[in-house]
Amino acid sequence: MKTHIQIVATLHIVMGALSLLGAIVVFACLSMAGGIVGSQGEHEAATIIGIVAVALGGFLALLALPGIIGGWALLAGRSWGRPFVLVLGALHLLNIPFGTALGIYTFWALLHVPQSQSPVIPPVQPIA
Repeated sequence: MKTHIQIVATLHIVMGALSLLGAIVVFACLSMAGGIVGSQGEHEAATIIGIVAVALGGFLALLALPGIIGGWALLAGRSWGRPFVLVLGALHLLNIPFGTALGIYTFWALLHVPQSQSPVIPPVQPIA
């Protein structure tokens, strides 16, 4: 079971890193578009595109950081890592298709209780 927890942590780190890379790409593309527009003499439009680039890139980067932090906390064995990643897994369910798969696997790996650790319920003895 420990292997599945390590896989979940690694997948959350990878998903966060890919999201962070996406934020950087969005920021770079919008910044280049703003530079092109600015070179054409439209300085007001270039300013607006620059503001949108910073806001959108920053927002996407802010959304990517919890996955990296949660995955690291789960790998490091922090006490707050498991509930943090469970909440991230619930939020990832809305991110179709990869986030949904990650969310389902997160729930399965972190909430699964192996048969050897499940509580044993004694059989009920009839009263005679």
